[in-house]
Amino acid sequence: MVAARITVNGKETPLAPAAPHTTVLDFLRERGLTGTKEGCAEGECGACSVLVARPGVHRPTDWVAVNACLVPAAALDGQELITSEGLATAGRPGTAPTLHPVQEEMAVRGGSQCGYCTPGFVCSMAAEYYRPDRRASAEPAQGVADGTDTAAGHRDGDGTDHEHGPNGFDLHALSGNLCRCTGYRPIRDAAFAVGTPLAEDPLARRREQSPPAPVATDYVRDDSAFLRRNTLAETLRLLRERPDAVVVAGSTDWGVEVNIRSRRAGCVVAVDRLPELRELRVESDHIEIGAALTLTEIERRLDGGVPLLADLFPQFASRLIRNGATLGGNLGTGSPIGDSPPVLLALEASLVLADADGEREVALADYFTGYRQSVRRPDELIRAVRVPLPLSPVTAFHKIAKRRFDDISSVAAAFALDIEDGIVRRARIGLGGVAATPIRALATETALEGRPWAAETVEAAAEVLRAEGTPMNDHRASADYRSAMLGQSLLKTFAQTTEAVSA
Repeated sequence: MVAARITVNGKETPLAPAAPHTTVLDFLRERGLTGTKEGCAEGECGACSVLVARPGVHRPTDWVAVNACLVPAAALDGQELITSEGLATAGRPGTAPTLHPVQEEMAVRGGSQCGYCTPGFVCSMAAEYYRPDRRASAEPAQGVADGTDTAAGHRDGDGTDHEHGPNGFDLHALSGNLCRCTGYRPIRDAAFAVGTPLAEDPLARRREQSPPAPVATDYVRDDSAFLRRNTLAETLRLLRERPDAVVVAGSTDWGVEVNIRSRRAGCVVAVDRLPELRELRVESDHIEIGAALTLTEIERRLDGGVPLLADLFPQFASRLIRNGATLGGNLGTGSPIGDSPPVLLALEASLVLADADGEREVALADYFTGYRQSVRRPDELIRAVRVPLPLSPVTAFHKIAKRRFDDISSVAAAFALDIEDGIVRRARIGLGGVAATPIRALATETALEGRPWAAETVEAAAEVLRAEGTPMNDHRASADYRSAMLGQSLLKTFAQTTEAVSA
């Protein structure tokens, strides 16, 4: 087997002697590429972001920004990445190194003071710069012009969208990058000033070629191993042999455990590039979403086709995290405050669990058995998530958190309603943050079904919803607050949907 190596800024770089748990951040800095910085070590500040060549949605390759502090370097064996140093020589071809257009705009518009966060901003900005479907337009992004917040952005009463530039730049691409001294206006000005890549730009041309194919990895050092197999069958046999293995995809959860809690694993098994876990199919009666597709890939491939998921994605962490995080990982951790379970519960999703002997399908409502516990066995993988069709026409997702974006939920509530002739024929409600597991609000569903979608019904059902679950007091919110927000979320859904339903 070929020795593990990563192509960094066009140069093949051996992984050895790095330990299997070494992050991409530390791997780069140990090799003198110190533009990549450590700020938080848990994927919240973006100072460490780098570009990785990944399978594209609209072209063969997308340049995707990820948090280098979370991803194990071994996970990029055989892959290709660009750091801020690599951007400087790749943006405009010539005989002498020159600033990348993104770097130049950041410099001339005062987008950097101390400069600590700047390389991370530049890499995240470059990913948006190279996004193939970014289009310059004088029109504001889609949404309402009544001064309300939307998932796409915030609009003033005049319809101005301050989160999308006339060059098509989506500021949500920078939602995972923090700056403490410059202020965000100069950074936004730089983002909205960048043009389109030149035809001779080598990184733009690189998008027309396929990304590096996944390679099998057996990286073992000091009694610990990072392993990757080429097929699902091989991976499932490996998990049967190594039930102690930690399974990772985007490593957005495990990376925090490694950095903050100093956890180490004797064996880590990567599943993020398995073809069998990266399919998205729309059948006559369901949509099947591969468990290893990133949230960004799902968002762009569905393109709003599942409105409840479309509401979820902009509120799920940051773009940097969504570029690595997967539904399989979010469900596999069993966290009671994961953002996807409430939505998938409202959609009545089921999971396809696979082991070396075959597959079984489990309703998500039956999947969680306790705090971070589930029916999934150690030798099983979540292969796919199935969402039944047709979808409920009236949906809403409310995430209550201390920050508008890039924060952990205090409470999350998802609603999927079938309303015909003003009567609630069917109600499905998923909740997070109010029990040891994500739960369905069964009593509230019963209180709604068969009754008019009217203020009196909703107010009574909201009172039932406030009593669902067993909310607790912690540093994010009190139990009373969580209960109050549950009821409020249903009242808000009624207020938001009444006009649409009556129309």
